[in-house]
Amino acid sequence: MAARPASSIALRPQSPAPGTNPLTGAVSARAAKPSSSTNPSSGGSPEDGTNPPLTGHELADQLLAQAEGCGDSAMVGRLRQQAVLLTLDLPDRVARRYRGRGIDSDDLVQVGRMALVKAANGYRVGAGNGFVSYALPTILGEVKRHFRDTGWAVRPPRRLQEVRVQVIAEEDRLSQDLRRWPTPGELAVALAVDVEEVRSARQSGAAYTAVSLDLPGDEDGGGVDVVARESADIDSLLRSRVVCDGVRRLTERERLIVHLRFVEERTQSEIGSVLGVSQMQVSRLLTSIIDGLRRDLVDVASAA
Repeated sequence: MAARPASSIALRPQSPAPGTNPLTGAVSARAAKPSSSTNPSSGGSPEDGTNPPLTGHELADQLLAQAEGCGDSAMVGRLRQQAVLLTLDLPDRVARRYRGRGIDSDDLVQVGRMALVKAANGYRVGAGNGFVSYALPTILGEVKRHFRDTGWAVRPPRRLQEVRVQVIAEEDRLSQDLRRWPTPGELAVALAVDVEEVRSARQSGAAYTAVSLDLPGDEDGGGVDVVARESADIDSLLRSRVVCDGVRRLTERERLIVHLRFVEERTQSEIGSVLGVSQMQVSRLLTSIIDGLRRDLVDVASAA
């Protein structure tokens, strides 16, 4: 078998020995200096009295501190490069967190690693609680920006993208406060936007991915239900028609209740305030209306 040319062999940096400088091979002061007292639970050896070796993240902090005080630009570049290699787990962790959201995992890893290099170049000793706490927000920000700029199969307006981000954050907060999922009306009040804008922002999440209408089925004939089957479309159309006819037969007051509850998504207490009745009366009226519409649907299903 012919030997491969030396130029075609990619060299991968080897991990330094624990507690050593990756460039000089010198043992760090923390790893080499013996301790006067030993705590067995800390990971040190009670026999030789040494402290535990530095982690990769702690070594990266030391390397970046050396780079900040170094006057040799070439050495600065090498120190920062080694610090990046020691913290590659950070962008990989962020990429795993956002996996399966419409963008290939390898692309997310690449974006995250580029952000890690950017963080290493911009880091200054004393900025936060070490390099990790400085780099993670930078990586997260770049990955989120990548989603915003390239992750849409159908790109909604920029304003809608911004409202969607706010809606997601506010949904989490309100669900904790209310102990239930917030309505679009409650989200609109909290964000000081229109209810329709909240609904559109929620729906825009579907624009991340798209499926081809020409996607073939599998060999078993099951296929992927890309478009609703004709029979399902007809059933849905019939149900909609029956409900519309049923709503037309309601009294004006009953139609107002339906509108307030299912269009404006108001609570029963709010509807009671509008109508001047109690919440219990609103509950009974809604039950009666829904039972009547349900009977109409059952009659249509039986006739079919």
